[in-house]
This record gives sequence, structure tokens and C-alpha cells, in this order.
Amino acid sequence: MSIKSFSEKIKAYFRNYFDMSTELEDKQTVMEDIRNGVSFKGTNIIILIIAMFIASLGLNVNSAAVIIGAMLISPLMGPIMGMGLGVGIHDYSLIKRSFRNLAMAALFSILASTLYFVLSPLNDERSELLARTSPTIYDVLIAFFGGCAGILGVSSRHKGNVIPGVAIATALMPPLCTAGYGLATLQFSFFLGAFYLFLINSIFIGIATAIGVRVFKFPKIQIDDLRTYKRVSRTVYAISILTIIPSIFLTISMIREQRFITEANAFVDREFSFPNTQVLRRSAEIIDGERVITVSLIGDNLPLDSLKSAMYAKLHDANLGGAKLVINQGYKQGEVDINKLSSQMFRDIYTSNQHKIENQAATIDSLQRLLQHNDDAKALSTKLIHELQVIFPQVEAISLNDEVFALSGDSISYDTINVAIITLRNNLSSEQEKKLTDYLSARTGISDIHLIKTNRF
Repeated sequence: MSIKSFSEKIKAYFRNYFDMSTELEDKQTVMEDIRNGVSFKGTNIIILIIAMFIASLGLNVNSAAVIIGAMLISPLMGPIMGMGLGVGIHDYSLIKRSFRNLAMAALFSILASTLYFVLSPLNDERSELLARTSPTIYDVLIAFFGGCAGILGVSSRHKGNVIPGVAIATALMPPLCTAGYGLATLQFSFFLGAFYLFLINSIFIGIATAIGVRVFKFPKIQIDDLRTYKRVSRTVYAISILTIIPSIFLTISMIREQRFITEANAFVDREFSFPNTQVLRRSAEIIDGERVITVSLIGDNLPLDSLKSAMYAKLHDANLGGAKLVINQGYKQGEVDINKLSSQMFRDIYTSNQHKIENQAATIDSLQRLLQHNDDAKALSTKLIHELQVIFPQVEAISLNDEVFALSGDSISYDTINVAIITLRNNLSSEQEKKLTDYLSARTGISDIHLIKTNRF
């Protein structure tokens, strides 16, 4: 068998699976069905309002099943596909009628949901509501492919459940409900985000419908005014581009936030591993443009200052440089309801232990700072002795310290003085001693340093 004949067999095999010629409905019948679905009068508008109340209830109680049921009975797909058909066959009167009906449907939907949420005693921001306020490029793709499925469904003799499925996948109604919620609660960011999602769904379902109409070669209406055709075409393209641009920026923002959350969780898993202390909770979020990682620890308390210093040094290596790190240890006073503890004795023990833990943490942090200060002084003394042996060979040893002196008077008082204790091989002249003091002040940044001379070891 030649390569050419094998290739033809493969093409014929797949063509047999994707051939739709015997399954497509008569084009005039399809066009008539779409035109009939555009109208919003009588039962259509009443069903829409009822569906909006059902969807609002679903969003209010955070029930996905109720929301899906509302989408199944909603007639919103009709005018959207009507606009797509009008663009595809150049029927501008159909475009106007579809747009007018869609606008009225959106208005009645938002008014119905606003009325519901004004009257509803439950006005919490549930997850199903919040999911409708931040559209991204993925919503554009969902709407477009949903529109492709929609035009295929109405063009087929075996329509099945394609249109209800498209209504669920593209979620036309929930954004209008959420927009009504935003108006009812005066949260206009909710209204704008949700209504923008509804526009995305409507426009890109319509665009997919228009493309499908042209692919299936529906008969076009004769164009008498070429200028009108070009103006309408430019308007469609402009609206599509202007609609998609904000979703791209929102998608970029979403991807950055998700990447930050992933990197932050990996950082916490990797770095916050201690023998007697575990991570109780962690969160990573962007608040007003600032990246914040919050970690709550339970178990043995760790020196907070040292812990933060060590972790901040590691943030840059984890691609988290500039992020704010909040570390909470144990329980805070507001996190435990003391009144729920079983007895006064337990409440007293709890309160006492809280004070002990806080005092111990403060003491540990103070000791850590003192040790660090001593280590810094030791390191600086080591550097200075090498320099002094070149500049002042008489100096054999040096130690930098903060010494506490008791001051006499009516009552004993204390003062801390910066001193440099030096051991000399040979005595220094007063001029050399002043030069040495000035050098140490300039080298250490301490203006009031005092020299104390000792005998050789």
C-alpha cells in the first residue's frame, strides 16, 4: 500500500466521524428558530424574572444546585444568539431587535435581583457570589466555546441538551444576580465586575454564533449600504477588543497572585519546620498591592526577632523578596473565648501561662539581641587589632564593650559608657592617644568612645 493511499484512508476515516452534512437542520428553519427566541414578551419575561429570583436564592444560600436549576429555565440565550445571527447574515434589524431585547432582559434581571437582596436578611458575601466579580481571559474562552457549541446545537437536527448546557457553562444569570447584589448592598465594585462578566459572556457567545453562521454558510441578506456594513463591522470588532482587554490584565493579575500563593506555601513548608513547633495556619494574599504571608505557629515559642530576621533573609531566594511576613505564635487573647473554658481554675491557668509565655518570649528576644551585639563587638575587635598593629604598633590587644557604671550621688544611678580596653606594649604619648581615640571613633561610628589602658597579659 502506497503512502498516498494510506493517507487517504486515514482522512476518510476521520472525515466519517466529523461529517455533519447529514445531521444539519435546514438553514431557514434554524434562522426562524433563532429569530423566534429573540422576543422577550409575556411568558418569556415572567419566566426570566422567576429564574432570577431562584438564582438569587441560590447565590444567597451558596447552593450551586439551585443556581444551575435557575440557569436551565432562563431564556437569556435567545437574544444573544439573535445578535450573532444578525452579524453573521448582515441582518441589522435583527441585531437591533436582539440588542434591545437583551438590554431589557438584563434590566429586568438586575432589578429583580436587586429587589431580592434588598429584602433578604442574608447579605453575606458567599463564595458563589464572589466568583462572579473577577472575570478573566478564561471566561472569554468559556463564552466563545460555549457559543460554538450553541450554534452547533441549534443547527443540528438532534438538538439534545446543548443549549441548556451552554447556559450552564457560560453562567449568564449568576453575574446579573451578583450585579443586583452589588446595587442592593452599595458595593459598586461587585456590580461592575459582575456586569462585565455578563458582557463578556454575551459578546463572545454572539461572536462565536456569528462565526458559526458564516462557517455553515447561512444565506446572507443583500447589502445595499456598504458604508453601514463597514461601520457595523468596525463597531463589532471594537467592542470585542475593548471587552477582552481588561480581562487580559485581570488574568495576568490572577496568575501572579496564584504564583505568589504557590511560592509562599512552598516557602512555609520548607522553612517553618521545627522540632516542637508546628504551623497551625498559613495564608498568602495580596492586600492593596502588598504581598502578605501570614503564619500562625503552635507549640514551643521561638525567639520572634531572630526568627523574622532569618526568614526575611530567605524570602529573596524563594522569589518572595519584598513580601511582608507576619508570624503569630501560640494563641492571642482574642482568639480563645475564655468564658468557654470549663472553670475559673482553668481560666486562671490559661491567663497565667499566657503572661509567662509572653515574658519568656521577651526575655529570649532580649538575650538574643545581647548575644548578637557581643558577637558583632567581637568581630569588630578582631578586625581592629589587625589594623592597629599597622597604624599603632604599641597596641597589643583591644576589646570593645558597653560597660555599665554605677554613679555616686544622693541615690545610686547607672550609666552605660562605650569603652575600648587596650593593652599596650609601649606607652602612648598624649598626642598618639588622642589620634587613637579619634581613629576608633571614626572606625566604629561611636563619637563618645573612652580609652581604658591595661597592663600586658
